[in-house]
Amino acid sequence: MKKFKLKSGDTVKVIAGDHKGSEGKVLQIIKDKDRVLVEGVNLVSKHTKPSAQNPQGGIVKKEASLHISNVMLVENGAAVRVGYKVDGDTKTRISKKTKK
Repeated sequence: MKKFKLKSGDTVKVIAGDHKGSEGKVLQIIKDKDRVLVEGVNLVSKHTKPSAQNPQGGIVKKEASLHISNVMLVENGAAVRVGYKVDGDTKTRISKKTKK
């Protein structure tokens, strides 16, 4: 199983693609496809039929996934690379730039 350095709830910045420079919170990580859903980024329009939950139907905006290599973790307003520091049995995620 792959290990990603991002978690749900992290704030990330898009570093490549059409939405470069956008920031948002990670909603979900799709591990088998190496993709992430970021809140408010890469919105697509989906046409929906009327249903019991949505009696009007119409056009709904929802987030589409981005490849995980196109996003970086944001710390103190700057995008940073992530590493791990192992102290005995504890493993903590640190910033490569600030070592925190």
